[in-house]
Amino acid sequence: MVRKIEGPTRIPVPGGKTIEEHVGRVNSGDEAISIAHMVAPPGWDEPAQTPAFTEYTVVLRGTVRVEHAGGVTEVSAGQTLVTEPGEKIRYSTGPEGAEYIAVCLPAFSPESVNREA
Repeated sequence: MVRKIEGPTRIPVPGGKTIEEHVGRVNSGDEAISIAHMVAPPGWDEPAQTPAFTEYTVVLRGTVRVEHAGGVTEVSAGQTLVTEPGEKIRYSTGPEGAEYIAVCLPAFSPESVNREA
């Protein structure tokens, strides 16, 4: 079956970051995968999380900084980061902000990201 998805759904999040989900639970009803376009402003950060999914982050512009048990990894435009389920991570950006694509297997949900309060 071929499906055409007309456009993304914007998912509201605090802190000035935008999430536009193209494929996933919210926009297309897919539970196996989510694909979202993200834009994070300069100096953005979010609470630590321990997702129940694998996440592939393809950085298009700027730098995404990821804190994890092994230290801190900076991922710049043209690079990709892969995080595994159950790994505690915390995302942030530098002074230039960042634009990236996130692919999650299975699909992202607010419950499965396990963000700290």
